[in-house]
Order: sequence, then C-alpha cells, then structure tokens
Amino acid sequence: MIALPETVQTRAFINGNYVDAENRQVFDNFNPATGKLLNQIAACSAADVDKAVKAARAAFEAGEWSRMEPRERKRILHTFANLIEQHAAELALLDSLDAGKPLADCENFDLPDVVNNIRWYAEAIDKVFGKISPTGAGNLGLIVREPVGVVGMVLPWNFPAATLSWKISPALAAGNSLVIKPAELASLSTLRIAGLAQEAGIPAGVFNVVPGLGHIAGKALGLHNDVDALTFTGSTEIGRQFLRYSADSNLKKVVLECGGKSPQIVMADMAENLDAIAENLANAAFWNMGQNCTCGSRILVHSAIKEPFMQAFIRAAQVWKTGEPTERATKLGPLIEPDALARVLSAIAQAKQQGATVVHGGNQVRQDSGGWFVEATIIDGVTPDMALARDEIFGPVVAIVTFDSEEQAVKIANDSAYGLAATVFSNDINVAVRMARQIQAGTVAVNGYGEGDITTPFGGYKTSGFGGYDKGFEAFDQYTQMKTIWISLT
Repeated sequence: MIALPETVQTRAFINGNYVDAENRQVFDNFNPATGKLLNQIAACSAADVDKAVKAARAAFEAGEWSRMEPRERKRILHTFANLIEQHAAELALLDSLDAGKPLADCENFDLPDVVNNIRWYAEAIDKVFGKISPTGAGNLGLIVREPVGVVGMVLPWNFPAATLSWKISPALAAGNSLVIKPAELASLSTLRIAGLAQEAGIPAGVFNVVPGLGHIAGKALGLHNDVDALTFTGSTEIGRQFLRYSADSNLKKVVLECGGKSPQIVMADMAENLDAIAENLANAAFWNMGQNCTCGSRILVHSAIKEPFMQAFIRAAQVWKTGEPTERATKLGPLIEPDALARVLSAIAQAKQQGATVVHGGNQVRQDSGGWFVEATIIDGVTPDMALARDEIFGPVVAIVTFDSEEQAVKIANDSAYGLAATVFSNDINVAVRMARQIQAGTVAVNGYGEGDITTPFGGYKTSGFGGYDKGFEAFDQYTQMKTIWISLT
C-alpha cells in the first residue's frame, strides 16, 4: 500500500496560513480501498468559516488581487499552473488515496485537466470585454463587468482537484476572493493546492479553504451574509438547501450543478459500429466507478440491434476489473464510502425484484481488502418506470432500456427529473441533430460520450442545476456582476 506523501496537509488554510480548526476539532478520513483510517482533517466550525470570509473580504477590499493589472494576474495564474504541474504526481496520489480513484486516471486525465484549466482562464483574463451602449450625442453608456467579491465554493468528492479547477480558475481570473469548502470525503488535494496558490503569489486572504462537515461548515458558508456568490456541485437535495440558505441570508447568487441520469441512445443505423460504441459506453458507464454526474447509466438501444449490442457491451464490460486504485492497471476502484456501497447494492436488488435481469456483474467484490468495491454491472429488461431508470445510482451500474422509434427514444430520454447530459449515436446527421435539439439536457454529445472541453459551457436543465455554467467564457458570468455607468456629456 502506497503511503500519503509527507507534504500532505490536513489543517484549514485561512488568510495565507495553515491553521487548526476552532478547539482543534477534527473528523476521520477513511481510505475507500481499505476501509481504514487514512488521517484526520480539521473540522471547521461556523466561527472558522467566518474568519475565512472576513479574510477574503479584507483581501478583496484591499485590492491587491481584485484591482491588480490583468496581465499581472495572468502571470501569477500561469505560475500557479506551473507549480501544480510540478506537483502533479503528488496531487494525483492524494486524490487516489483520498477518493479511491484509479491513480492512472488522476495522472493522465484529472491533473493535466487542472493545469490546462488554470492556463486557459489565465489567458482569458484580458479577453473579456465590456460594452458601450448606443446612445444619443449627450450620453455615454458603459456596460462593465466587475468581480462579484467573495465567492463561496462547495465541492464534490468524485473529482476533487478537477472540479476545483473548473471553479477557481474563472473566479480568480475575474479578481474574486475565495472561501472553499472541499468535500469531507476528499479534502486533501484542495488543501495542498491552497499552499501552492500562496507560493505562486496569490495574496493572502484571496484563497481560503475550510474543510469540515457539510451541515456545519457548508451550511455556515451558505448562510453567511458577507458571501456574494456561491457555487455548488453535488446532489440535487443539497443544492436545494443552498437555495434556502441564500433566501434566508443575503440572497447571494447561487450556481448549482447537481445530479444526472444521462441517456445514451443507440439508433438502429449503428449496427456496423457496435463494438466501438460498446467500448465507448462502457467508459461512460463505469469510468470513475460510475460516480460521475454525467455517467451514462441509462442506455437506450433500438430493438432491431438489441441482441448484437448486448453481446458487444458485455464483452466491453469484462475489461473493467476492480483493483487496488494505486495500481496503474486498475480501471475500477472502490466506491467512496459504506453508504454508497449499500445504496448501489440495494439498487441492484430492487431492480431484480422489479423484474429486471443482471446479465453481468451485480456483486460486491474484494471484501477481504476491507474496501467498498462493486463490480461493473449491466442490468437488462429495465423499463422506464423502474427506479433503476429514474434514480441516480452513482455507481458502476447501467440500465438497458429498449425502444422502437426515434420519437419513443426522445420521450424516454426526457422522462426524467434530470437534464445534465446525453449522447446520441446515429449515422444520419439529420436524425442526430433533430434528436439533440429535442433532448432536454445541458450537453448532448453525438457519436461519442463526452462533456465537451474547457471551451464549452457545462451545466444542466431541470433538477440537474441552474444559475450559471462551469467552463467556457460563460463561467465568468457567475463570478462577475454587470454594472451600467451612465455618463451625461456636456
């Protein structure tokens, strides 16, 4: 078993320093692959959150970062990205041990994504322009964008470093100060990155991290009257709570990216490409152990190609073996916690009780490790009304649903409370575009599962979230506020 690096940080990061939480309170942090205690993390209280917000406000008002020349902010963010790149192996290991993520995924995808995201927004700093309104000769209307101020960030545990970079990059580029509450199940990479931000030259007070329990530290951040905007990625249930916190405090802007139940639609005209499609959909369903909001957990396949598709998909799933996450050959690590294991196993059992059939996997494995592992699971005979087709499972479990027409496929796809992402596989561009326009989702991929890249906005419809977007220039909208300056000319 690989040990934590010596540089691991477990204390809060407030006003440029690592500090203990109030009364030195801590919470236990477990390794999902072994079920054993990994370390203890500072459990921040409402008082700790208040200290961090005050530090962020003081830094914002001082203007060392918020009013810094854009080209200088750009230089510092590039330095920040370079430092993360230099420490990428260390940070990848932290996410692997902390969240049970396969180390190869952290090294090859997550950390390069972090570096790229920060560099992209660093370059975007001086490319976001205001406007001049059309007026008569006696007036001049300037429409400008200013940093919103103090931004609270509440992060998920499934992509700790990667999701952090989606949020901090545009927020810092715009000149804001941050108070970040990492997921209690995966705080380590965020705490380490805070120190690298300081080393890069981001002023004290601009980048604060308050680890802790959601119902204490997260709630305190949501209710704080001096937080100007808050971005949250996580479950729809908790997203609703942050809306209530905003309503009960200062009506802070709230941006939500919540759950999903992403349909993957395979049309009959793809019969010649089933092996490639099956491999792509196995990645969509099982990547990160299915613990992904855009997870392709609903596969809708045309009845005309159902049997050959199932054969190809089962073959593709057989590659996804569970293993120790720090071994680079591992594709499937553990689920994040015992509750997740229980939820996934319960969903499989319920599907069988409702008449569906497990055709691959379906079991807890590697019990002797002490970790929380479930094998890649395919369940056939699922109907749109079953819980497996409607509820977000957040595990390596995929439901197979059959349809007979394009119209039926769209209807089934949209028959969901969620609307985060979808994929359409078709050789007919007219069919693919027509369906993409009708599907109610923030991102619709065609002929390959994907979420776009840093240039494309990412967000959802319906209960998958609203209020703004991660990624793209559109992300600046949630971290800036628009101001009109109306000048009367004489």
